[in-house]
Amino acid sequence: MKISMVSEHANPLAVLGEVDAGGQNLHVAELSAALCRQGHDVTVYTRRDESRQRRTVRAGAGYRVVHVPAGPARHLPKDELLPHMREFGQFLARAWRSDPPDVVHAHFWMSGLASVLAARGLDLPVVQTFHALGVVKRRHQGAADTSPPERVRLERMIGRSMSRIAATCSDEVFELARMGLPRSRMSVVPCGVDLDRFTPDGEVAPRKARWRIVNVGRLVPRKGFDTVIHALAGVPDTELVIAGGPERGRLADDPEARRLRKLAVHAGVADRVRLLGQVSRRDMPALLRSADVVACTPWYEPFGIVPLEAMGCGVPVVAAAVGGLIDTVVDGVTGELVPPKRPDVLAATLRRLLDDPALREAYGIAGMDRARSRYSWDRIATDVLRVYQKALAEQTATAGAAVRA
Repeated sequence: MKISMVSEHANPLAVLGEVDAGGQNLHVAELSAALCRQGHDVTVYTRRDESRQRRTVRAGAGYRVVHVPAGPARHLPKDELLPHMREFGQFLARAWRSDPPDVVHAHFWMSGLASVLAARGLDLPVVQTFHALGVVKRRHQGAADTSPPERVRLERMIGRSMSRIAATCSDEVFELARMGLPRSRMSVVPCGVDLDRFTPDGEVAPRKARWRIVNVGRLVPRKGFDTVIHALAGVPDTELVIAGGPERGRLADDPEARRLRKLAVHAGVADRVRLLGQVSRRDMPALLRSADVVACTPWYEPFGIVPLEAMGCGVPVVAAAVGGLIDTVVDGVTGELVPPKRPDVLAATLRRLLDDPALREAYGIAGMDRARSRYSWDRIATDVLRVYQKALAEQTATAGAAVRA
């Protein structure tokens, strides 16, 4: 099958951990690689955001990355990209007219907009994965939401225009249904985890404290690092290691890193909180293996790959009961779910787990089994292919009905 992935701001070749480089970049990269392993031809279209980027790059995993000229050839925050989506869509339309794919898979709402514009009149099935929804972001961030004001309206329009929607979790299906989109065109396809990289066996990062909690993610407020810092005051003899954000030498210039360090001082735990900055994919498994518990405490989370990576390493997870984390972490089996923004509950849960090595071991074994049985990228790619096949079948049926009419 010939597949066009559209990921307007999330380049699969990008370094993870910066403000606009995270789970979506990894999702697109790993899914594209898995589809290539199964014999499919994958091209990823992403915006050119650096003047020295080559137009087309062949990734080591076999897929092509096309850097689309749309707007200035420099990094722009993703919330500033909407005015450039028409140009992006025009590029896609030219590419697909001369060399049409079998199916288009758009990632994020602006990619969906560009794909819908490009696919008009080309009879191409388009599958949408939102990765995050504007209505959820606005609910949690309020006035701090920097999304374009048109986002919620356009997401509803995009959802109605798609052949199929591949939601990343069951909570997203409920949100989409509340937006008035038909459930009959939705499938749940979660993110996956690299089970060759994230394993219980291998190098373990050194540590000094009796216990260690690890938290990983982009340094943005919604990831809830502050919740864990406040909770740490009630968890003695424990260090908190936070990985993510810019390179370590640039952390002093990062506003969220500065805010978190101030919070640690006010909470009286500054000597037990370490901000590592950007950690490479190569070094991430060793860091996760060094943890007694991996904490994931965002305000909201469309899916969340870090819990899967921890589970693959056999490390128990304590996660906020939001979004995709509710699907991933089985409460009382692979880890524990806690209310978001409740450092008191989080502290009590962490203390109980740290005091019970047998329970931690049981959660770790169950988490590893769940990751291996459900979340390999090859399994996810197979699930995605089923969605593509449904989209193609429905497109064929619609075309046949139009001919008969």
